[in-house]
Amino acid sequence: QVQLAESGGGLVQPGGSLTLSCAASGGLFSLYDMGWYRQAPGKQREMVATVTSTGSPTYAETVKGRFSVARDIAKHTVSLQMNSLRPEDTALYYCYAEASRIVGGIAQPYSEVWGQGILVNVSS
Repeated sequence: QVQLAESGGGLVQPGGSLTLSCAASGGLFSLYDMGWYRQAPGKQREMVATVTSTGSPTYAETVKGRFSVARDIAKHTVSLQMNSLRPEDTALYYCYAEASRIVGGIAQPYSEVWGQGILVNVSS
């Protein structure tokens, strides 16, 4: 089964920067869209940034110009560079991927895979 492992969260002051990383593992697989979602206390989970297998990104309006998503196809990783962080960016950030396991040389229907979540706390 494909698994996602996030790293890089923590406490940062307003205006600071942080980079989140996510690595996929678990046998043979193909990845399609990857990206990041977040969930703040008392709020629903929302999309932050996603990137297709061809590198085309999509950003939430609230992070455009401040966050940058990138992926390494060969290493099965996706990262989120976050600049000019604000207190309202405080949330649990989840890595997301559409993953298709390869069994007997045949790609299976893809499924959505989520990481465990990592805390980003923007506070002075």
